Amino acid sequence: MTDGPEEELVPVSVRLGEVVPPEDPEDWTRPLTWVAAIGMLAAPVATFAWFAVAAPTQGGQALPATYAVALSLAAGAAATGATQQGITRAATATLGAGLFASLVVVMIGVVMAGERQVGVASPTVSQAFGAAAGGLAGVVAGSVTAGVVARLRERPVRFAITLLASAVIAALAVGALLPEAVRA
Repeated sequence: MTDGPEEELVPVSVRLGEVVPPEDPEDWTRPLTWVAAIGMLAAPVATFAWFAVAAPTQGGQALPATYAVALSLAAGAAATGATQQGITRAATATLGAGLFASLVVVMIGVVMAGERQVGVASPTVSQAFGAAAGGLAGVVAGSVTAGVVARLRERPVRFAITLLASAVIAALAVGALLPEAVRA
């Protein structure tokens, strides 16, 4: 009995009827796994703390906390991307972490909007969306940067360069999304 080319693609354990589970891809005893996890949760935790302690009362103007959440989103994604080696992995980890964090930030804004308004977003939703969208703009720039610097050997250097690119774009995007804060 010879195995055809299609059967060669199937692992031996499956062909023999014994399915062996893959090894756990994440080893939670390793520090870089924790860095990636904390990076993805930095902005959601900052948003929750902000809304729990002092929820915003205005939605049309970026507050200092709006910038802080956007920058924590960019920094967390940059940290997650810096844990990866290789161009594709660094870029996709940065982008994936940023997408996850921005979605959770907006969800927190919606959940913590005490009142439902018609025709205008509540201040928590407006601020959460502004911070998430601005942070995500920075993450897109950071993702490209992470891919470019992925071949550098030192993780702190990769993180710092990606963070710088992400933070600048995130701050500019928040200012553009909520322009009333730009007044001098």
